[in-house]
Amino acid sequence: MSRSQILIVGAGPTGLVLALCLAHHGIKARIIDKNSGPGQASRAMAVQARTLEFYQQLGFADEMVAQGIKMERLHLRERGRDIASLSFPDMGAGLSPYPFMLCFPQDDHERFLVEKLRNVGIEVEWGVALQQFTQDDAGGRAILDTGGRPETCDFAYLCGCDGAHSRVRHGLDIAFPGGTYDQLFYVADVKIALQTGHDMFANLSPNGFLLMLPVRSRGMQRLIGIVPQHLADHANLTFEDIRPGAEAVLGMQVTQVNWFSTYFVHHRVAGRFRRGRCFLAGDAAHVHSPAGGQGMNTGIGDAVNLAWKLAHAAQGRADPAILDTYGQERIAFARKLVATTDKIFQAMVGIGFGSRLLRTWLLPRLMPVLTGMALMRRSMFMMVSQLRINYRGSALSSGSAGLQGGDRLPWVADAGGSNFAALAAMDWQMHVYGQASPGLTVAAKNLGLRLESFAFTAATAEAGLRRDAAYLVRPDGYIALAMAHQDVVGLRDYVQQMELKFGNATGAIRQAV
Repeated sequence: MSRSQILIVGAGPTGLVLALCLAHHGIKARIIDKNSGPGQASRAMAVQARTLEFYQQLGFADEMVAQGIKMERLHLRERGRDIASLSFPDMGAGLSPYPFMLCFPQDDHERFLVEKLRNVGIEVEWGVALQQFTQDDAGGRAILDTGGRPETCDFAYLCGCDGAHSRVRHGLDIAFPGGTYDQLFYVADVKIALQTGHDMFANLSPNGFLLMLPVRSRGMQRLIGIVPQHLADHANLTFEDIRPGAEAVLGMQVTQVNWFSTYFVHHRVAGRFRRGRCFLAGDAAHVHSPAGGQGMNTGIGDAVNLAWKLAHAAQGRADPAILDTYGQERIAFARKLVATTDKIFQAMVGIGFGSRLLRTWLLPRLMPVLTGMALMRRSMFMMVSQLRINYRGSALSSGSAGLQGGDRLPWVADAGGSNFAALAAMDWQMHVYGQASPGLTVAAKNLGLRLESFAFTAATAEAGLRRDAAYLVRPDGYIALAMAHQDVVGLRDYVQQMELKFGNATGAIRQAV
């Protein structure tokens, strides 16, 4: 019998990031996957700015950026010509240290994260499948299949990061309501005759849309489109069947096809993300349309949110009830995301008159106007990049000082550096933008709470932060408590209510990554 405090089932990006974050918080989790190794297909492509900010906390964002492709511009096209163009760096300027969308294929992404785990002494156990599990108030027990040989594993917590067909979710008997879009979609990795740089192309047509984005640095392009209705029932569909329509919409010639596949798109959210000592994250908890490249990034956000709470509960650094806030915070976002992407996706891919009118008349006329507005460009980046996610309704969120408890701490940079540098500690910290009072300084020291003071500048004010206000920042970079007047009593009450214990004993692990 082996014993593991936290057992992670599934070594896709969600499970890998969960294991990495736990390691940074001082916990060496066990991570298993029924497959023989990391994925072999590019699958999810887009790494959003918020994910890169999490990776900056982990210490390897810039390394990943160097290996991926910064998508520089989005072109909205109709009949092979641009009708609108958006610069990602322009849209995200001043909002994040990563004002772009990074193209980094999921297979490369997984291998990258596996290596980072290896650097902290954790090996993914490939070819190990979860068979069944039980749990009670004292703990849980799983039966694993290790290549035909059963093994019993005791756990304190079990995390199901095992995809849309999650065995953990089925074992917990948690509903997965939603549906499947009627259209059959295709995906292909190809080379085209024209050089398009590192740009993304969204091509509109009466019969649907066709998205093209760079896959890898060697010049491959990813095509995502809708199989024409007259071909949807074709028994052995190949790209050659799709080619005439695809090239007509692209206005470009495809010279080489490396991979082609078809699939149906689902939209579902689990009825709950936690039952007892077991949790769901990533595709095990929610699946949705590929609109906006949100799926993988949402799963990674789940992992970051869950990791520090699991660590706090396991280490006695917070009331175990803090684990309830994982589902509270993440299921609200997942439901909103599915509802939003569902509406957008249905409108874009529908075959009815309204959808055809949207694609062929309304968008070509409306987008040039909207993309010409700086506020609209900023809003679009905040939404797609996941910088807009907040937890204002959470039991962990309190107070208001320009920003509210639950908001993402905004990025502020000047000649001296960035306020995000302090987030590398991945622990609770107090931020003051202006002058910290002697009382707050003493209170933070007595609590073992790290206090960071920053100059109040025009950029700070523009970000929504208030002069001399105090912000208690969570390990994941979200504001827990916002205090306009550096209320020492309010801080102590919050810490006592949540039974928080501050301090950092994970430096050795962090430095090893």
